[in-house]
Amino acid sequence: MTINGQKFDEERALYGSDGLVVNDCSFDGPADGESAFKESRNIEVTGSYFNLRYPFWHDVNLRITGCEMTDKCRAALWYTKNAGIEDSKLHGIKALRECRDITIKNCDIISPEFGWSVSGVKMENTSAEGEYFMMRSDHLDFRKVTLQGKYSFQYISDSVFENCEFNTKDAFWHAKNVIVKNSIIKGEYLAWYCENVTFENCVISGTQPLCYCKGLKMINCEMHDADLSFEKSEVDAHITTDMISIKNPTSGKITVPSVGEIIMDDPDAKCIIETGAAAGPDL
Repeated sequence: MTINGQKFDEERALYGSDGLVVNDCSFDGPADGESAFKESRNIEVTGSYFNLRYPFWHDVNLRITGCEMTDKCRAALWYTKNAGIEDSKLHGIKALRECRDITIKNCDIISPEFGWSVSGVKMENTSAEGEYFMMRSDHLDFRKVTLQGKYSFQYISDSVFENCEFNTKDAFWHAKNVIVKNSIIKGEYLAWYCENVTFENCVISGTQPLCYCKGLKMINCEMHDADLSFEKSEVDAHITTDMISIKNPTSGKITVPSVGEIIMDDPDAKCIIETGAAAGPDL
């Protein structure tokens, strides 16, 4: 069944649909109804406008293309499985939660508390803005994603990020089994308490990064404005730029061209720090 150019504002307007194609429709109006597509499956929605709450809950096999979800479209996708979203705007708070196997391409996201407790999200060529982005999620695969926000990627696991740019405070706290490649990360207090996280060919800036880490690896990374770095961390790092200060890393080895100050006043701080000519990459 195909629906073209209609307007819906009633409660559960298309509830429980199966095999539905919706083109150029509007979900808005005085009835102010919620949950337009709740409990639906095999749904395709293109070129449509969403200004009402909770449109896609408990859906299976969903495709959204060229759609706009406004700031009044709260909690747009919850408990949904196998969805693809392309060329769309997701501007409502809590737009994605407890979903599985979601692909997002060429989208614009402005959504605080986006992506909580999701699994298997692939995101590409997308810009995002919001606080607590992707908290407690796993198996993320991000490529060419830009992010502006605070408290991002906290408690995530088993994820890969490549060619991304993140301007975010307190990112990757308690992250576990994560790889970040060829990316730019700007922000304060990066990745505290993380475990088995690798940064490769990354540019990192901000105060007091990478403290209380376990199994931290840094491969050919730049660090700028990085003071009091690596406190109480287990770290194996090759840094290619001068650093402001390093404080009490617990174990491992750090190579760096130069450091303004090395603070080793903790008896448990036994990390090897090599500077100058000795700090070149291993061949």
